[in-house]
Amino acid sequence: MQTLITGGSGFIGSHLATLLFEETDDDIILFDDFSTGRSSNVSHLTDHNRVELIEGDVIDKETITPLVQQSDRVFHLAAAVGVQRIVDKPLRSMRTNLIGTENVLDAAVDDQTPVFIASSSELYGKAEAVPFAESDDRVLGPTSSLRWSYASAKAVDESLALAYYRDHDLPVAVGRYFNIVGPRQTGQYGMVIPRFVEQALENKPLTVYGDGTQTRSFTHVTEAVKATYELLTTPEAHGEVINVGAPEATSIKELAERIINLTESNSEITYIPYEEVYSEDFEDPQQREPDVSKLESVLGWHPTTDLDRILNDIIEEQTTVTAST
Repeated sequence: MQTLITGGSGFIGSHLATLLFEETDDDIILFDDFSTGRSSNVSHLTDHNRVELIEGDVIDKETITPLVQQSDRVFHLAAAVGVQRIVDKPLRSMRTNLIGTENVLDAAVDDQTPVFIASSSELYGKAEAVPFAESDDRVLGPTSSLRWSYASAKAVDESLALAYYRDHDLPVAVGRYFNIVGPRQTGQYGMVIPRFVEQALENKPLTVYGDGTQTRSFTHVTEAVKATYELLTTPEAHGEVINVGAPEATSIKELAERIINLTESNSEITYIPYEEVYSEDFEDPQQREPDVSKLESVLGWHPTTDLDRILNDIIEEQTTVTAST
């Protein structure tokens, strides 16, 4: 069996590739434009003849179509990554999400190739009724704030996936990721945990955007990719949108305090207004917590790794990287 992972050298894609390599006999094609992914993320796999790393862009229909058509299943993870990148390059982000997803789905129709579509909890926007269930209404800000362009594009991705399922019987599953974190993630594009860990290890101030009362639920990447694989291989998940996340929520202020404690850092916490980091019209959701009952019903489990274990894994990796440089 051949499996294609778009965004295969990215943070989540590389962990999914590792899972597939270790737990299946699949030949694996990793497709990436390296805008945020890194070949070093999959260097432990690419020396094996079962794994091939191909550079390319999902927007390029002539390139991605034959790769989808020669594969037996596709995990479509290629997307813009991080709030900072979305704000800085909104048009590129939207094109990747919209055109890339349609290219993958369209190429999969003829052979009825199963496709997993990675979506995001960004879709819930500024909704306040937590935990967020898949059928909840979405609350977004105005289109003049490009911060919401990612949520809008991902919503169209989901609608495309469901339309291909209903109109073409394409076996497709959609996973809405909630703050997936773990080793290999970089803080370069606004990811809060690796940024805080790096600051703490260097005894620099941990920079909290806003007042720190906003809450997030963090999911260990190993559990996220396990759910990703199982959703595509579980027929009951086809034609469904399902939250992929851990239900434990914590405030960003508390997150900073826990990281300082776990790293035994001398860092202090500083608070920076959003407009100094992004723009005057920037809005950040106050809370992000998943209802995982649907995931539990379909797969029989949901992510349970506690936050301290997640943080320690990232701290250990960052400490090792720092010691080797």
